[in-house]
Amino acid sequence: MIEQVLRYYSSPGRHYHTIGHIEDCLQQLARIEGLNGEEREILTQAFLWHDAVYDPVRSDNEECSAALAVGHCDAGIRDEIRRLILLTKSHIVDDTDRLGSIMVSIDLSILGADAAGYAKYAAAIREEYGHVPQADYTKGRAAVLKRFLERPVIFPYPPLRERLEQAARRNITKEMTELTEQ
Repeated sequence: MIEQVLRYYSSPGRHYHTIGHIEDCLQQLARIEGLNGEEREILTQAFLWHDAVYDPVRSDNEECSAALAVGHCDAGIRDEIRRLILLTKSHIVDDTDRLGSIMVSIDLSILGADAAGYAKYAAAIREEYGHVPQADYTKGRAAVLKRFLERPVIFPYPPLRERLEQAARRNITKEMTELTEQ
């Protein structure tokens, strides 16, 4: 299974949505306290598969990734893995959804990286959307970033919110400023 996962994340055209993103997610998951074995396995599988299908011209990447996951995971946890992967489409989760909050917060954690890490991420995203003319990219990317800034919180999982929220808002604001200056 790992070889298959590696193949997906090594496909051409990926610059951010690579195995490096998955490794980062899994490292952050390892630091989350209070998970039982089943919860940790569910989240691990969800992270392994959540961006397996990533094509910037498609709008069903999460659905396709969830379908792949379902085909490779134990029957007893398939539905929850599928649900968690699908949350990464909107990154909107109910406050009472602990596993969903962890999934979404870890997936978005790059937004709260240090300035250099965020700049590298933003450049990699631009490369993934290299087929999009700059004016269209600027408009679309600014709209996505604006939606994050308009949320009451970017990171629904409280420990990650405390650690990353302020930096994420600074990074996003800076990128939006840079986009409008282009």
